Parts: sequence; C-alpha cells; structure tokens
Amino acid sequence: LIGRLMFELPEEMGLIAIAVRQTQGKGRGGNVWLSPVGCALSTLHITIPLHSNLGQRIPFIQHLVSLAVVKSVRSIPGYEEIDLRVKWPNDIYYSDLMKIGGVLVNSTLIETTFHILIGFGFNVNNSNPTICINDLITKYNKEEGKELKALTADCLIARTVTVLERLIDIFQEKGPNGVLPSYYKYWVHSGKQVRLHSEEGPMAWIVGIDDYGFLQVHEEGKGVESVHPDGNSFDMLRNLIVPK
Repeated sequence: LIGRLMFELPEEMGLIAIAVRQTQGKGRGGNVWLSPVGCALSTLHITIPLHSNLGQRIPFIQHLVSLAVVKSVRSIPGYEEIDLRVKWPNDIYYSDLMKIGGVLVNSTLIETTFHILIGFGFNVNNSNPTICINDLITKYNKEEGKELKALTADCLIARTVTVLERLIDIFQEKGPNGVLPSYYKYWVHSGKQVRLHSEEGPMAWIVGIDDYGFLQVHEEGKGVESVHPDGNSFDMLRNLIVPK
C-alpha cells in the first residue's frame, strides 16, 4: 500500500501505515515475521536527499530506527532504567538476552532522493512466547518498588517516529558523531568478543561502528577492520561474524 502511495504524495507529507496484527510480515533473508495483537507494528515512509550526511551513509537508517525504538521507552521520565537495548544491525533486545523487536529498511533512489520504507515491530504486551516491554516494566516495578504504568503500542509508535525525526535532524547536522554516543549507551556489544570467518576462526573484540554503519572489530595483531552483516550469520550467542 505505502509502496504505491509514496510517490504520489507531496514530499513534505508524512506517511505511515500501522497494523494491529500482521500475518504476512517479512524479516531479513526472506524470513516470515508473524506478529499478533499486542505488538507495535508499522511501516514509515521518509525521504532523504542523496547529497546529505545521511544520504551518503544510508545504512545508518536502520541504526537510527533501532535507537529511536529504545529511546521511545527510555526517554520517558521514570522509564530510563527499563533494560531495552539495540543489537547491531537492526534488532531490539531485552538486555543481551532476548529479542523483542526488529527493523527492516528498504530504499529506492529516484534522481537525487532516497525514498525509504522503514518497517519496525516490537513486542509491547505479549508475555509469550518470550517477553515484552510491559513485562520489563512489571519486573522493574517489583524490583525497585516503583509504580510505572504499562505502555501502549500506539503511544510507542508515535514516540518512536518523533524520536526518529530528531535523530535524523541531528545526523544531518552533525553526522555519525552526533548520534553514536547515544547509540553506544544503549547497545549490547560493548567489550564483547566474536569469531571471524567461522566458528573456529580468530577471536576479535567489537569496538564500535564506522562512519558508514558497519561493525568495527579489533583482531589482535591486525588492528581494527569493518565487517558487514551476512544474512543472519551474526548471532550473538554463537559469537560469529562472516565478513565480506
């Protein structure tokens, strides 16, 4: 629907589709993504000029969206310690333990403008089969003696879009350095080790992401290099990255 509409509307007009339930969602690598009622599900259309900071570093979009989802919760007064985090390149996690949502970005370059379709979904209110944001709030209330209220999917979609707009403005003005401190604050990879090439490959330490959004790792004796995601091969539990 949005793919057909996005070229027909004025550039300054925002466009978002929100689903209460999703039965034909797509994940990375052609994976099917099923989402029941209780998840925040939406596809957002934005335009980015090719000759801009973000237009020259378009892979950063997925990182900005992941960060916006996390900040949509953790920027609410009182909710700062809810342990929601980003996992490179495009996942939302509870701590470093469990996936709670994801982001999928498709881009089309028309002349000098990127038309970006951002699909994002995260579990707000379903305790099964894993965990949801409101479970994390309940857990925090119990442990800290607080009375934070449960959040709703529509509230968090609205907050995510608002935060994303601010992050894009900051990135366009200041480039990666304008957003990376905030991204690192919430990501799960600090100090983590991974293996390169294969499960028996050399060990390397994750040090950050480069100017184009790719992961940087430090292999002893070889310095820092950038690696790319390869399908679903970067699995934090297997500690495996396959560089291209």
